[in-house]
Amino acid sequence: MGKKIDQYYVTKALQLYLEGLTYREIERILGISHVSVMNWVKKYNIQKVQNLDFHPTYKILSQNELGNYFSLPENTKGSGMIVTELGDKFMVIKWERFKE
Repeated sequence: MGKKIDQYYVTKALQLYLEGLTYREIERILGISHVSVMNWVKKYNIQKVQNLDFHPTYKILSQNELGNYFSLPENTKGSGMIVTELGDKFMVIKWERFKE
């Protein structure tokens, strides 16, 4: 049996999965095995909504970088986004339309 993972990371991994990130992207961001994330998705029967018109991009920013990011209008126009805490940093997940 593997080491016990804090429920915070299980929740963050499932949130990121629902936001459209791949198992490997979640592994790189949280430092948790993509196999663990896959197992949690199965365990909790998480169903991702397929949307082929948009794709997520993400950035990891410090608090100062986050303020600078939002101060530029081109970063906030034409897409939806969420910001979530990630340890001592923040993750901005932004949905952009695929270019035709």
